[in-house]
Amino acid sequence: MIFDLHRFESTPVIGILRGVTEDSLQGVSEASIAGGLRFIEITLNTQESYHLIQQAKKKYNELTIGAGTVLSVEEAKRAFDYGAQFIVAPNFEEEVATFCVENKLAYFPGALTPTEIQKAWKCGATMVKVFPASQMGPDYFKQIKGPFDKVKLIAVGGVNPSNIKKYLGAGADAVALGGSIYSMQRMVNRKFSDIQKDIEEFMFEVKTFYSKIS
Repeated sequence: MIFDLHRFESTPVIGILRGVTEDSLQGVSEASIAGGLRFIEITLNTQESYHLIQQAKKKYNELTIGAGTVLSVEEAKRAFDYGAQFIVAPNFEEEVATFCVENKLAYFPGALTPTEIQKAWKCGATMVKVFPASQMGPDYFKQIKGPFDKVKLIAVGGVNPSNIKKYLGAGADAVALGGSIYSMQRMVNRKFSDIQKDIEEFMFEVKTFYSKIS
């Protein structure tokens, strides 16, 4: 299985691991699984990122592991070779989009303006990552969805349990959690129970939103 979009859309949350180490990978992965999270990206600006992607994919069948902060097609190819099941980027690169489409690899490129968002979508993005979402606010998603109602958007940056439902209600199709939960301090100090607790709270808000509209 490369990427199960139907499974993702049932609880559409990606966890962003930046700075995770081999020592903390097990604790973070197990806390994520216990908290109800199933999709995680390991950013390529993390030391030994490719090795960590390979290890996580091998050890944790419950998780779908992606590569984040992918800035070139060369990085996308290498991440894919190491087992990445989806690609996330802060920007859009047409070469990366082509590679992902050809290899049936989910692609979440970053875009902000209507022109950028439409181009990324037309080139095969699985969802377009609006980053930083906190700078635009939930209403921006509502505005974009007006003319681009078929485009799937993921809100990244500044999304938390207090505002998740605002983003989803305004048209975001998915959200991401990151440094506020997977902080370097928590990972270094092995505060995995705190990570799990916060993930549970985050996932609860997402699940209750979808249960009310289903």
